[in-house]
This record gives sequence, C-alpha cells and structure tokens, in this order.
Amino acid sequence: MNDDIATLLRRHGVQVTAQRLAVLAAVSGHPHGTADDVGQAVRAEIGAISRQAVYDTLALLTDRGLIRRIQPAWSPARYEDRAGDNHHHLICRACGRMVDVDCAVGAAPCLTPADNSGFEIDEAEVIYWGRCPQCLAHSTVRPEVARATGSGPGVSPMSDGKPADRASAQGRTDRLEGDAPCLKAPARAR
Repeated sequence: MNDDIATLLRRHGVQVTAQRLAVLAAVSGHPHGTADDVGQAVRAEIGAISRQAVYDTLALLTDRGLIRRIQPAWSPARYEDRAGDNHHHLICRACGRMVDVDCAVGAAPCLTPADNSGFEIDEAEVIYWGRCPQCLAHSTVRPEVARATGSGPGVSPMSDGKPADRASAQGRTDRLEGDAPCLKAPARAR
C-alpha cells in the first residue's frame, strides 16, 4: 500500500517522506478525522510526529488535491481522501456522525446560485444537518453536541445558540431559499 501512496504523492509533485506517507494513510483509514485524529493514527504507525508537521502535511496534501478539508460549523476541520468529486455530507446533530452523500444533482457544482456575482463557480459545498438513524431510535443528544450545534428549542443550527435572526445579522446563512430544508439529500448516502 505504501508503494501506491508513494506513487500518488510523486504524481502530484510531493516529495515522499515517511511522515507524508503515514498522514495520507491515516486520512484514508479515518475518513472525516480531525488533525488530532490523524496525528494519533500517525504516531501509532511511525512513532513521533509533531503537531505542526501533521498540520503542514495536511495543508500540503489539501493544496495538491490529494485530500479534502471540510469545516463544518462548530467543529475542527476534518479531512478525507475522497477529493475532487464535489460530494456533500450528512452530519448528525445528536452524536456528530458524518457520512458522505453523493452530489445533490450530479455534476459539479451541483447547485446554481440565484446570483453568481460574476464568479465562475466550480464547486458547491453542502452540509445536511439532522439526526442519524441510531440517534433517532434512541432519542439521545449528547449535551456538548447539542451546545456545539445549537440543537435545541428555538435555536437555529447556524446560530451559535443565538436566535436565527441574530445569526443572519452576523452574516451567516441558515438556508439558501424557501422552507427548511430547501435541499433534499439524495436517497443514497455512504
């Protein structure tokens, strides 16, 4: 497997090092993991690696298009090796579980904004928030996830626990248009 990863790194103009091999393998083995998750997996594999080396390697691999960085609200950045296909994510408000979901329409950028303001759009990032089947069955919400995601009576999911109108006043957006949810997730999630 390391030979395949080394070839992939070289093909993208990245010098092959043990740390870079281990970071890319960790991202592949732990989809949607944080930098800390990646660091722990790398340390278990090769021993010592500095936190800064993990962040630097993740930034390099993201810049080269080998991995994708996802930044859900109230969460540290997460990384995955499924890059370049413009897929989206489902996140459970109760337990924080994140799963991939194929593009809402098909071809990138999947969504067309009402006004592109002159931008040439090549990617759309959508996060569907809700509750996973396990949490629905158990009706549980971990308190720290509820606080972090603002899931509670009268609290907008994008508002840091503030009323939705205050969130919008701060430049955040809860919905693209229309009633919630204005987008329907495809039936097939991975």
